[in-house]
Amino acid sequence: MSKEAQEKIQSLFEKLSAADQDAVTSFAEFLLSRTGPAPVLSEKPPAPAARAEIPEPVHVPRPEDERVVAAIKRLSKTYSMLNKNSMLGATSDLVTQHLMQGREAGDVIDELERIFAEQYRQLKEGGAD
Repeated sequence: MSKEAQEKIQSLFEKLSAADQDAVTSFAEFLLSRTGPAPVLSEKPPAPAARAEIPEPVHVPRPEDERVVAAIKRLSKTYSMLNKNSMLGATSDLVTQHLMQGREAGDVIDELERIFAEQYRQLKEGGAD
């Protein structure tokens, strides 16, 4: 990362309230938790795995006044069978809209719930991992 980018991030971070700084930190931790080790490429592709039974989501109630990052964690628990990396772009765009552009948390959380539900539907239909 360039020095200018680091300074800009630091400047923005310092202007946030303590609660928003915690949210940014939590989101950064969430992003890091989604990155795993780089896949090891072998000369021979692995044999296809047998189609596993896809579990049903475990409903975790949405608390009143839920924060966006907390909603992502809740939805990750609800839809533990989903590959969160496939939703990373959409979820980080929504968090950015909330944190940087002031989009209402409730609207962002509603959209996150739709994204997770759609990914689950695609997984059940065999169109996503």
